[in-house]
Amino acid sequence: MCQVFISADPTLYESRARSVRLHGVATSIRLENLFWQVLGEIARRDGMGVPQLCTKLYDELVAERGEVDNFASFLRVCCGRYMALQLSGGIPQDASIPIRSLNAQQVLATEGRRTVLAQAA
Repeated sequence: MCQVFISADPTLYESRARSVRLHGVATSIRLENLFWQVLGEIARRDGMGVPQLCTKLYDELVAERGEVDNFASFLRVCCGRYMALQLSGGIPQDASIPIRSLNAQQVLATEGRRTVLAQAA
């Protein structure tokens, strides 16, 4: 089992810091290269760069929750959920389909079905 995971290209788990402007303040976010790649795919789907996506996610998170405790962890979770939602069928694997064009409630409903199915197994 472990061979599947330990054979990963080491550059995927090397971390890299990128500068992003959040609410007009330049800040540095350190993530592993794999997460930067996934964020890049998410951003491209909606015609954005990664810094624009990070700013949008940050602003919407602040609007929804009022504060951000650990933004780097939030971004990692976003990447994991993106991939899980693709597997559940909520987000099409066709990267030419913008995420903004999807019905959020329908996407989230597939996540709930996947969780219920996993608990039943």
